[in-house]
Amino acid sequence: MEPSPLYRQLAVHYLDAIRAGSLKPGDKLPSLRSLTRLHSISLSTALQLCRTMEGEGWVEARDRSGYFVRRPRRLAIAAMEEPAAHVAPDPAQYVGIHAKVSEFVARRRQGEVRIDFSLARGAPELYPAQALQTIMMRLLRQRPALLTTAAPSRSLTPLREAAARRGMRAGMTLAPDEVLSTNGCIEALNLALRAVAQPGDTVAVESPTFYGLLQVLESLGMRAVEIPTSPQTGLSVEALEMALEAYDNIKAVVVVPHLQNPLGSVMPDAHKQRLVALCEQHGVALIEDDTYSELLDSDTPARAIKSWDRTGNVIHCASLHKILAPGMRLGWISAGRWHARVEMLKYTQTRSNEELSQWTAGEYMATGAFDRHLRRLRERLREQRERTTDAIAAHFPPGTRLNLPPGGLQLWVELPDRLSSMTVFDRALREGILVAPGALFSNSSRFDHYLRINCGWPFTDAIESGLRRLGEIACESGAVRMAA
Repeated sequence: MEPSPLYRQLAVHYLDAIRAGSLKPGDKLPSLRSLTRLHSISLSTALQLCRTMEGEGWVEARDRSGYFVRRPRRLAIAAMEEPAAHVAPDPAQYVGIHAKVSEFVARRRQGEVRIDFSLARGAPELYPAQALQTIMMRLLRQRPALLTTAAPSRSLTPLREAAARRGMRAGMTLAPDEVLSTNGCIEALNLALRAVAQPGDTVAVESPTFYGLLQVLESLGMRAVEIPTSPQTGLSVEALEMALEAYDNIKAVVVVPHLQNPLGSVMPDAHKQRLVALCEQHGVALIEDDTYSELLDSDTPARAIKSWDRTGNVIHCASLHKILAPGMRLGWISAGRWHARVEMLKYTQTRSNEELSQWTAGEYMATGAFDRHLRRLRERLREQRERTTDAIAAHFPPGTRLNLPPGGLQLWVELPDRLSSMTVFDRALREGILVAPGALFSNSSRFDHYLRINCGWPFTDAIESGLRRLGEIACESGAVRMAA
């Protein structure tokens, strides 16, 4: 990855000072000439630094006075309200969710999409393609048989070893042979559900939740119960306890504890510990989807739910899809007391993963370059989220709500006055702008006035223009609705 331009590096320096409180709203930045002397830069670089910070909403220019720190627009947008968690949820069968998702995918493919806000992944340039290519080419020279030899079913690849080592940072103690490679996290979840439940069984899920999980549940013929989930602290343990007492056929709970998709919530450690104990008490399998934890805005690793597991009741699923190499579709699962069953299900379903990508990713993860890449990725994503939030605050209708999550790739946006996200989706798609409507993330109608917006692409003029137009469409749709 190319180093950032000097003006961008200096902008990050001053942004860190603003975030730390060293520079407060109303404080004046050094003058352009002072900046040139302080940092030994040209006047044009100093001007580019200040204009960049102004464009991102951090400072404002005052006539003949210089640049002053301002209160970012994002701080003026209201946070989302907490869900009601005192009423036992009703179980629902996910009949038709696949039809909704299929229609969404089909319509996405029919038209020309200029700007895609519907994804939940980063731009290709955010990932270390050159470093991975170098490792892969060396491996092919040293081990050409990786392309022509079938992978042994229990091969201890560097990926499995690296996943076990990374697990230690999250508080887990895993042996490499307790880690099974999968085709992304979605296969890991599929295997976990098949291991612990049967068609007709009920599974507790967050509400809202990733629509891919809803598709898996429907394809397996399983019922589901939606558990209220806080935009701040994740799945409500209290509501789950009520559901477990109300229904005796819940076989599993699926939870994303860190940067939940789509909310971006992070479960506190105390909640994780209570969740482990609750599931153990009721004899219910706990499936942890840990896809996003490496994207938290912190160099301190988040503690995995499985770190509290003492009986093998927690199944840990993870992936490199969001954090290292979307094109490789690599994930893994550590299935606790269901390990042997998951291993056999994996063999039955897809056999072993090919080894070249596992060796490549595993070797890269074993170097310091991996953590350096993650730090750069987190910083880029933080900047993109903040600029996206500022644009939403500037252009979306009054009354729009969202929480700025502490990491990750997306924002969950609540439209005012229960404005239909499908109406916005339809109108935006006709103009080549694609968003993910909230209706995809639940079988209920509770989230029909929400949008999930991707922040994984660099914030360009095109992105700014797309968000401005999306806000205009929401405003226009609301006005038409009020007139009707």
